[in-house]
Amino acid sequence: MWGDALLFGAAFLAGVVNSVAGGGTLITFPALLSAGLPAVTANATSTVALVPGSLSAFWGYRSEVHGEGRLLLAMAIPSLVGGTLGALAADRTGDALFAKLAPLLVLGATVLFMAQDPLRRWSRAVQPAGAAGRRSAAQLAALAIFQLFVALYGGFFGAGIGILMLAALGIAGLTNIHRMNGLKNLAAVCINGLAALTFALKGRVEWPIASFMMVGGILGGYAGAGLAQRLDQRIVRRVVTVIGLSISAHLFLRLFARP
Repeated sequence: MWGDALLFGAAFLAGVVNSVAGGGTLITFPALLSAGLPAVTANATSTVALVPGSLSAFWGYRSEVHGEGRLLLAMAIPSLVGGTLGALAADRTGDALFAKLAPLLVLGATVLFMAQDPLRRWSRAVQPAGAAGRRSAAQLAALAIFQLFVALYGGFFGAGIGILMLAALGIAGLTNIHRMNGLKNLAAVCINGLAALTFALKGRVEWPIASFMMVGGILGGYAGAGLAQRLDQRIVRRVVTVIGLSISAHLFLRLFARP
């Protein structure tokens, strides 16, 4: 019972973090590994558990994305394709190899999370003058290609995709962080939704655990969308960074401690 409560809490916290700053997988994936799930199953169950949370987070931002139909298509279509292909690649990798990759994946996602502010500042610096509000076909095509690579990685593992998407949207000319979060959350639904479906069809999801973690993710995602304008995001980022670095160190130690 305590184990289930901790997993529910991890899903709720991940939903909040995904809505506010991104990086919720850094919480749910290690929690599921600690519960004894095989690596690919933990990854698949984490993905399934967080899809409803991403959807509820997007619903909280729905009014912010009105009038951005072209951008929505440029992000949604490659997200659907890449999320599926990335999940298929994770399934073919197998539990043994994925477990060896897990410390690197968590560490890499944590580094991406730490780079969020520098990437945001860089995207604003390279944004062409007057770009906000007008996006050319070339910009949309470049964004779609970049989004395909983000979705491939997201379908395979998923942590850190929000950071990459926010940087790309900044370069595309967006300056309203709430609109950017709305677009990011919709793309995350597409990536994780197709990845979750792929994992489910491959029999990789631990459904009893995923079902109650979904509830935690939904509550956390909607709460995070409501708190985003009031919460000090610097504190959230610092906490998630410490968690990510600690977990990656633990996974490395556990990997090297094996005979």
